[in-house]
This record gives sequence, C-alpha cells and structure tokens, in this order.
Amino acid sequence: MFNVFFDFAHRLTYQWPRDIVMTKPPAIDVPSLAELRKDIDRIDESMHNLLMERGEIINRLIATKKTQESGSAFRPAREADMMRRLVQRHHGILPLDTAEGIWRVIIATFTHVQAPFAVHADLSAGDALMRDSARFHFGFTVPFVPHMGAAGVVAAVSDSKGDLGLVPAFATGAAGAWWTALEFESAPKIIARLPFVDRADHPAALPVFVVSRAAPDSMVREVEVWSIRVSGWGAAAARAAAALAEVIAMPDRAFDGAALLISVPAGGKLDEITSALVKAGASVRSSTLVGSHATRYTVPAKKS
Repeated sequence: MFNVFFDFAHRLTYQWPRDIVMTKPPAIDVPSLAELRKDIDRIDESMHNLLMERGEIINRLIATKKTQESGSAFRPAREADMMRRLVQRHHGILPLDTAEGIWRVIIATFTHVQAPFAVHADLSAGDALMRDSARFHFGFTVPFVPHMGAAGVVAAVSDSKGDLGLVPAFATGAAGAWWTALEFESAPKIIARLPFVDRADHPAALPVFVVSRAAPDSMVREVEVWSIRVSGWGAAAARAAAALAEVIAMPDRAFDGAALLISVPAGGKLDEITSALVKAGASVRSSTLVGSHATRYTVPAKKS
C-alpha cells in the first residue's frame, strides 16, 4: 500500500506540472503589415470623404443663411464648445497639439469658405511667434496680412466686413492703448483669446486677443474685457487690480494715470475691481465693455 501511495504522489508532483508546461497557448492572429496599411488607407479615405461631406453641408448652410441669417460667419461660442469637447474626448498616441491644430484649421477654412476673410496680425511682439499662432489657428488658406503695431490691425479690421485681427494679449511698448479704439458702439470687439487650450508646452503659445465683428448672439461672455481709464495709477493700484483679474496697463498722460484693459474672469464682477482700485488710491474715470471671450481650457497633466 505504501508503495502505491508513493508512486501516486510522485506522479502528481512531477508528471502533472510537466503536462501543463507542455500545453501550447492558443495561436494569436497577428495582422500583416499589408493588412495594417490597408486599414490606414481605409481610414484616410473615410476622413477625406467626411471632410467633403462637411463641405456639402456647409454649401447648404450658406444657402440657408441667405434666407434666415445675416452677419458674421464667426461663432466664438460654438467654436469654444467644439474645442472643449475635442480636448475632453481625446486619448491615445496622437498628440493633442495635432488634433487641436487639425480642428482649428478645419473650422477656420470652412468659415473662410462661407465668408472670405483675412487675418491681420501685429508683429511688434515677434514676427515668428505671431505667424506661428496665425498658421496654427487659421491655416494657410486664410490670407495673412502683417502689421507693425496694434493700431494698424484694429484700423484694418474696422474698415473690413469680417476680417480678424490678432493683437498680443500683453503690454508692448509700441502698441499703446489700442483697445480704446474698440469703445465705440460701431467698432469691432475682442471675441476670443488664443490659444484656447492652455498648457505650458503649446506650440503656438503666444497669448493673443482676436478682434473682429461678431453677431451679438454668437459671443461667449464667460470672460468680459473692459477698457478702463484711471487717474492716480501706481504700484498699489496695479497690485490691487492684478489680484482680481488680468490687466494690461498703458500710461495715459491725458488723465495723469493709465488706460487699462481688464479681463474680468467668469464669476468675477467689475465693481469689485473698481472698488479695489479706489481703495488703492486710484480714481476710475470711465469703463467700457470692449469684448468678451471663453475661459481658457486648462489641460490636465495626463493629457498634455
């Protein structure tokens, strides 16, 4: 009996694991390079067909607009919503920069097809940086018109029916208080701030305001942009304003103070900012709304 038990234990210990190791795993069907390239060609053709289908819809949209709608083809609120959805759904090995750039060019190109326009750009902050921003966001189909100074950009946009102007969203010595030209009711307004997708390594990171004419019902009003003229401007007033909003300040000798361009963030109030200025020793002489734009989308670290 002992010998029988020993023989059984010996077989269980040595023979059974050996049988398991010798079992072959199921074969995996690995596609060939030719099959994978065929799939890529199929996807490329599908994307091209979808773009052409989008063009056909734009044709119908143009015909519909002639009977139902007038005004600019720009829809800042819709574009901001499209870009938010793009970033939120994006995943995989395709860089977000590439996806964002493709969509921006698609939007700009089809807008140009609906209503031709040009992009006027102030190069005073750097030719290469501004051109990178313009080409990334609007592509090469839209004409690019360079200017040396923000005033020239605003004047060109004011004289046009639907052109865009790109102006650095920070103070530059040669720019002056260009935004005061937007205070008039008939003047164009700030309709966007680029780049919309905010991250440290953005390939077109130059912060710019987009100036144009847009239908009132198409504007996104998350961030209001105000032109404010103050007297008694100084370091204390600058700190007070900067704590509540983004501020661009240019000396204004006419009022012995400064002309400010203040971006009031979503949830903020202009009254809070003007009160802070007064407490810091400044006097607010005038305030005029000169535009609005979407809140920038900050990309989480895992998406950047």
